[in-house]
Amino acid sequence: MTARSGPKFTGVETIIDVHGRFRYRVPSDWHRFEVEGQTDSLLFSPHAVDTSTYIASWVTKLEFQAGADDLELLASALNEGLGQLPELTIEAEANDCYQNLIKLDRTFTFRENGELRRRHAWYIYVADWQIVLVYQGSSPEEYDYWLPMGNTPFMHFNLADVLWFASDRDLFKPGDQPAPKALRGTRAPEA
Repeated sequence: MTARSGPKFTGVETIIDVHGRFRYRVPSDWHRFEVEGQTDSLLFSPHAVDTSTYIASWVTKLEFQAGADDLELLASALNEGLGQLPELTIEAEANDCYQNLIKLDRTFTFRENGELRRRHAWYIYVADWQIVLVYQGSSPEEYDYWLPMGNTPFMHFNLADVLWFASDRDLFKPGDQPAPKALRGTRAPEA
């Protein structure tokens, strides 16, 4: 049996969230789908039919504003939720705070529909949004095979400046309205 040669990029496409909250890159020849049951979601797979190897993102509006004080609670809740997956093994875990932006990073394997899957995911909490970015392989071997492409969205993920500012509670309080912008060469309207 001959060794399978690695995947080859034919191009890269920049994906911009429908509301401009973030952007990332995916291989341009992967098939595009929507994630069932998720709002503001996209899924990209190298396969047109079996989408168990994929890159996906989705956004959930939170009922609260997350901040640095919530890091331990959110990490604990995530691990509890992941713990419900059959045969879960967490291979890597990181919990980071950048001001009041929280990023929970997990790489894990679990069993789904009788198959062992490997997944890398970021769970980002900024202001009152949860943004999830996922790369999954249909098996640990497929995960390793597609990894050069699966890493692409993580390496090129950019959060909109407005969300970075929204995570700074010293700048904005809940309910604050940003100051109106002035056109270049004019004065800002009086408050």
